[in-house]
Amino acid sequence: MSEAFGVEGRSLTAQGRARAMNSEKRKALEAAGWRFGDAADFLGMTDEERQLLDARVEAALAVRRQRQARKLSQKQLAGRMKTSQPRVAKIERAAPDVSLDQILRAFAAAGGRITVKQVGRSGTANKPSRLGRKKTQTVSDLQSAEVRIELIANEL
Repeated sequence: MSEAFGVEGRSLTAQGRARAMNSEKRKALEAAGWRFGDAADFLGMTDEERQLLDARVEAALAVRRQRQARKLSQKQLAGRMKTSQPRVAKIERAAPDVSLDQILRAFAAAGGRITVKQVGRSGTANKPSRLGRKKTQTVSDLQSAEVRIELIANEL
């Protein structure tokens, strides 16, 4: 009879027992005052910082998917962006020294399309006037405007 093995050569049943022990250990540590969380909790990130980090990571992953869908190498994408291949590698992993602007530029250079849409509010922003021109946004519209940024993959 063969047995399936997982992490560190333990049998799956042993892994299940280890998880149960970890759960018990976690409960004991929490009862003793220890707290558990993710890296963002440890760093004390605000909701806004978490949202920005999530957006950066998702956009960077979209760059990689779009580049691969277009069958471009990192070097070819770098040529389109007038940058280096190592910079594209950093963009695709959302390195801290890469701006969101650079990530979005890479997505567009890889053939993706970026749209920004106002959602959730019926103010004057982005509403066409009778003459076909957009009405000017007021300060209150800008302060309460909610937008959605969409990265649209354009495949061949």
